[in-house]
Amino acid sequence: MLIPDQNPASGRMLVSQPSLSDRFFSRSVVMLAEHGPDGSFGFIVNKPANLKLSKVTTEFGTFDTDLYLGGPVHVNSLFYVHSKGDLIPDSLKIIEGVYWGGDLNEIRRLISSGNITEKDIRFYAGYSGWQPNQLEREMKEKSWIVLDGINRYVFGPRPTSLWKKIVLTLGDEYSPWINYPLDPNMN
Repeated sequence: MLIPDQNPASGRMLVSQPSLSDRFFSRSVVMLAEHGPDGSFGFIVNKPANLKLSKVTTEFGTFDTDLYLGGPVHVNSLFYVHSKGDLIPDSLKIIEGVYWGGDLNEIRRLISSGNITEKDIRFYAGYSGWQPNQLEREMKEKSWIVLDGINRYVFGPRPTSLWKKIVLTLGDEYSPWINYPLDPNMN
């Protein structure tokens, strides 16, 4: 069973309350890449965009992995998280086995040589960002619970079921969340 921790930090995951109705954050899981006095940012890891990378850029040749919605900030920009921090210069470690950024030319080279597969990297349109103290306010409003980051949640199969999977591991206190209506006004 996962134990919710109430303090956001780099490398932790935010799991949205079921009543959070924002179109990006409803039933979302966010990996925080950075959290500090200047604000926070991360990527929604459980929302594929139902679009292939090749539909938005030709930079990666025939590499045609899924594109994910990273969040509502800079949705016209591409970001990436990968597991190859030991191979990609300038990568920034989020948690063990999860890195963001790094040398884009090296990523292209590793993709074209087959040393990076779609199991090793996720591309995001946009990111999730919070101004200083904004996430703390949202925590007081109980919009999120915070868990330690787990790399298999970032790169695992069936990302669309991740929110439910995590909630089911939180114990009986959280199990009613599963049955919370997607649109409470329709209840």
